[in-house]
Amino acid sequence: MALDEGNQSSVTIFILLGFSEYPHLQAPLFLMFLTIYTVTLVGNLGIIAVVRINPKLHTPMYFFLSHLSFLDICYSSVFTPKLLEILVMEDRSISFKACMVQFFFVCAFVITEMFMLAVMAYDRFVAVCNPLLYTVAMSRKLCALLVAGTYSWGGVCSLTLTYSLLELSFCGPNIIHHFGCEYSAILSLSCSDPSFSQRMCLVISTFNEACSLLIIFASYIFIVVTIVKMPSTGGLQKAFSTCASHLTTITIFHGIILLLYCVPNSKSSWLLVKVATVFFTVMIPMLNPLIYSLRNKDVKDTARKLIHTKLLSHSM
Repeated sequence: MALDEGNQSSVTIFILLGFSEYPHLQAPLFLMFLTIYTVTLVGNLGIIAVVRINPKLHTPMYFFLSHLSFLDICYSSVFTPKLLEILVMEDRSISFKACMVQFFFVCAFVITEMFMLAVMAYDRFVAVCNPLLYTVAMSRKLCALLVAGTYSWGGVCSLTLTYSLLELSFCGPNIIHHFGCEYSAILSLSCSDPSFSQRMCLVISTFNEACSLLIIFASYIFIVVTIVKMPSTGGLQKAFSTCASHLTTITIFHGIILLLYCVPNSKSSWLLVKVATVFFTVMIPMLNPLIYSLRNKDVKDTARKLIHTKLLSHSM
């Protein structure tokens, strides 16, 4: 039977090179990524706990923020444990099935987060431009539907891209020049025509990036126009403070995505792709809770009370 009839892959194991070309950096990188991952888990779980504990934070904005924290935990946990493993273990292998599963979940969570940020921009638009109708416009049912829609769309897009990869043949070599199953790294190992998968990736990536950025830009254009029309400086400062954290997160998230889009898929750019992916999958999930908590008085106050209560209970 010919190799191009469906996925007749002879490769069952992939080898992840990770950062093996820098053996002297393996231990420092392990400690750094372990610290970052620990901060990511503690920070994002802390945001979820704070939102759940404080009744003042039971609003649409914090409902979306808790889901953003959940997504940060999820896609960081798909990549980081394997990265930590290959930094300290001799065995750098990952099975074909495990590789496809890893790709599916990373892709699903990233696309979901992309639209979650767009939903949060729309939420800020309603809060700033229609404050009196905010609780009516952003009803609990609508918030639940928006969140369900982002997760569903992320799953559908990821399933389509994973299927396009499963249709390819992998007959060797089996060395992935990455620390995880990233799309371009997997595609470079295919020994069959990848044009269908590339077209699907181009269409899905362009559509998702364009739609999410369009929602974000449109929301913030209306927000800026509304802020400019505000007569009092106090109202202006309050409106800006509610959007500053979200704008910072959007800039970092989409900036790294656009960087990865612009990097050519060649040997000379593999290191840049790995570093950008590390920042995207390891650093951003850690930064988000810091960005939101440091700029948010309600979150900081609730976190302080929670820590103070825990310390008192242990000292008694």
